[in-house]
Amino acid sequence: GLPVTVNGKLDRRALPVPDGGGRSEYAAPRDGFEELLCRLFAEVLGVEWVGVEDGFFDLGGHSLLATRLVSRVRSELGVELPVGVVFEVPTVAGLARKLATDVGGQSGWERPELVRCGRRPERLPVSFAQSRLWFLYRLEGRSATYNIPLVVRLSGEVDGEALGWALRDVVGRHESLRTLFAEVEGVVCQRVLSVEEAGQRWPGLETATVHDRGQAERAVGEVVRYAFDLGEELPLRAVMVRESASAGSACTLVLVMHHIAADGWSLGPLWRDVVHAYVARREGRALGWAPLPVQYADYTLWQREVLGSPDVPGSVLADQLEYWRTHLAGVPEQLPLPVDRSRPVVASHRGATVGFVWPGWLHGGLVEVAGAEGVTLFMALHAGLVAVLSRLGAGEDVVVGSVIAGRGDEVLEDLVGFFVNTLVLRVDVSGRPGFRELLGRVRAVDLEAYAHQDVPFEYLVEALNPARTLAHHPLFQVMLALQNTAHTGFDLPGVEGRVEQVGAGTSRMDLLISVGERHADDGGPAGLDITVEFNTDIFTESTIESVIQRWRRLLETALTDLDLP
Repeated sequence: GLPVTVNGKLDRRALPVPDGGGRSEYAAPRDGFEELLCRLFAEVLGVEWVGVEDGFFDLGGHSLLATRLVSRVRSELGVELPVGVVFEVPTVAGLARKLATDVGGQSGWERPELVRCGRRPERLPVSFAQSRLWFLYRLEGRSATYNIPLVVRLSGEVDGEALGWALRDVVGRHESLRTLFAEVEGVVCQRVLSVEEAGQRWPGLETATVHDRGQAERAVGEVVRYAFDLGEELPLRAVMVRESASAGSACTLVLVMHHIAADGWSLGPLWRDVVHAYVARREGRALGWAPLPVQYADYTLWQREVLGSPDVPGSVLADQLEYWRTHLAGVPEQLPLPVDRSRPVVASHRGATVGFVWPGWLHGGLVEVAGAEGVTLFMALHAGLVAVLSRLGAGEDVVVGSVIAGRGDEVLEDLVGFFVNTLVLRVDVSGRPGFRELLGRVRAVDLEAYAHQDVPFEYLVEALNPARTLAHHPLFQVMLALQNTAHTGFDLPGVEGRVEQVGAGTSRMDLLISVGERHADDGGPAGLDITVEFNTDIFTESTIESVIQRWRRLLETALTDLDLP
């Protein structure tokens, strides 16, 4: 039968890829090597089968999945494959040839294996990304700017007691959710609490009963805007908001994590573990989940070992930093944008969120053009955004930030933690290029960035040392993120969950544009959801609407003629 989710709905992601849709005639693997690669392609893409001539991106691949394929190749074959190679030769046959010729003969640098640390040092360092957040936390004080909220409207009978215990189980499972932070002799360290101590400190699932929907929305907003004390409190809050006047049993679950403990990708493993524990608690049986291969603290120790020191020639950090120093030399300090108000000397981080829905035909057209041009959907969106910003006054040197999952090792895939890294994408828009040419430039920039993705953003800021200012974000002020998070939904058994977007009234930078893909039951493109978090110190909502409208129009025009400037 067809694959289904926990609630018996069709599980789109588990369906085999429909025939047609860019697939060549099935070509069987010719040897064990190709057979292994076919299996890895199929696993990463979530399809039943892959032929040796099938293109990775034709089957729904994107840069994040390419990173996961690289991780699978590393663990199965013990070779380090640059992610850019997947873009150069996106078929199994091509990749098999490339691996046999290029990688086979090289005894290059061996990345140490990420394993659980036997004895941890007394002072546990934080990761590079955490150290930047701690710096901002100390600078700005407690605030909701770096909260990651998950607001789920639940329809059906929720067993509140089982859910409360399930959340405690998940806090016990993931050390990052029971970690406190403190400075010891001027250096920030993490302190992982035991399951027992965390259980005593954490209030667990709180309940707020309100009268109606309006009060519920206000209560949800208060939780989303909660400001954590990272030295004293666990970085997770969980509140169930129930409406006494609503018919039926609708309620809203609000989970808020501080970014120092989690990232957007963490929501998938978090919810899977909540569902697993909820079912076990309701049925009164042991949890029986496989132990996590590593915890976040193991990753922080490993990260420092792998990257080495920027002062040691030949270390990963030194080599990759050299690329970024060259690539970002003379980068503009600030991107000129069509602002409505002059920028304050110190950013307030006050913000608002506005959403847009783009239709399926536009989504499908962009996916088709991306496939034909050997780029990803993200690259097509990036090219359009760069072009529109340039026309709006940003000039010919357009810098946009983006994020990369940072989970290049497969033992990290099921972990709640802060792995995401920030990339700085600098595109030269000079010479009035047509969209096809601009796509080529963007592709080159993005692939280079993926190949040098290990340098933590905070190191980049330190190394490039831009003029220090509290007025705007360093190195870039506009960020574009395609949300390729691989979770299917937020249901509980017998309970339907619908995610609601609730802004915290904050903005981390001038414009943070998140794009989510919607898919039809057959897996085809069904539309794009655009969410823009913007800085209300300098922008009005109508200006943001106009920018996004122009971006959309530019992409629609590009679809009719790729060579138009």
